[in-house]
Amino acid sequence: MINTLSSLRKSLVLPLHVHIRTLQSFSKYNAQAASALREEPKKPTYQDDEYADLDWDNLGFGLTPADYMYVMKCSKDGEFTKGELSRFGNIQLSPSAGVLNYGQAIYEGTKAQRKENGKLLLFRPDHNAVRMQIGAERMLMPSPSVDQFVDAVKQIAFANKRWVPPSGKGSLYIRPLLMGSGPVLGLAPAPEYTFIVYASPVGNYFKEGIAALNLYVEEEYVRAAPGGAGGVKSITNYAPVLKALSRAKSRGFSDILYLDAVKKKYLEEASSCNVFVVKGRTISTPATNGTILEGITRKSVMEIASDQGYQVVEKAVHVDEVMNADEVFCTGTAVGVAPVGTITYQDKRVGYETVDESVCQKLRSVLVGIQTGTIEDTKGWVTCIN
Repeated sequence: MINTLSSLRKSLVLPLHVHIRTLQSFSKYNAQAASALREEPKKPTYQDDEYADLDWDNLGFGLTPADYMYVMKCSKDGEFTKGELSRFGNIQLSPSAGVLNYGQAIYEGTKAQRKENGKLLLFRPDHNAVRMQIGAERMLMPSPSVDQFVDAVKQIAFANKRWVPPSGKGSLYIRPLLMGSGPVLGLAPAPEYTFIVYASPVGNYFKEGIAALNLYVEEEYVRAAPGGAGGVKSITNYAPVLKALSRAKSRGFSDILYLDAVKKKYLEEASSCNVFVVKGRTISTPATNGTILEGITRKSVMEIASDQGYQVVEKAVHVDEVMNADEVFCTGTAVGVAPVGTITYQDKRVGYETVDESVCQKLRSVLVGIQTGTIEDTKGWVTCIN
């Protein structure tokens, strides 16, 4: 033991020139580290590939992260700093972030389409921006201006242009997300907010593709209640539907139709889309009274239907009207315009028209045509990204 300690002491007593070299090495590495900290972050370099390497004919609605995301912070004074593009990746959050503890966050969904000539199109992104502002006010959050929001969406679409599917193969789904990223302990608004936009190429939302959906009217669970946040795109509106949705899918249904929370007799919406009921030349949809999200696709389809001579009515739609309708269809950014083949309510199952000349297909054809540039946009709904 004594010999071992003696050997150890000798090994620690190094010549002076060795200590000097060691100190010089540390100084060199410290200088490099300090220099790296002072360096400006590298700007994204766009890949020149015309298309990403994907099977464009078999896109589903799963996450395939595109190259870049957009991040913008909001300080305590409510002002958003200039946002930046960066490589898609994980973000850092405090375990006490407002979004994690109290669900203080809202999101939007929009799409970029590719025209046959290769140009990229956005559909009414300014309306998404306004809806985010309305939602942010309800959730007591600051929000980006319309210009900031639209600029961020444009940047994401352009930076990820190789992920926009070829014309007719799908779209680039763009997800703007505003969340309380600052730390809180007691129930209170977060001290800091982060606005993130990311994207993923997608195909049809439902596994049925463009085939008709089979819906189930849910009577046990409700999606939203009067006075709640059902009319805004809060993240807190979506996890509670998962239990009922999972149960319905296990029974072979595509989605759920929710009823009102008070009487459970009036139609509200599906898990992630609005619903329309057709009877003759009248198209009815539940009125947005604070429990139903004001869908941008919904609004657009209503206008197209009015242009085509249909009587479009927003009202309380009794479940019996749905069961006696000629047609039923759903609308949403992710869903598009989707025909409903059957609805099951209690012990009754009803089928609906889903032929090529159906009202749903006519409206869908016009909407998709405007979104993809094959029909002239006379309404100013489409934004072309140069």
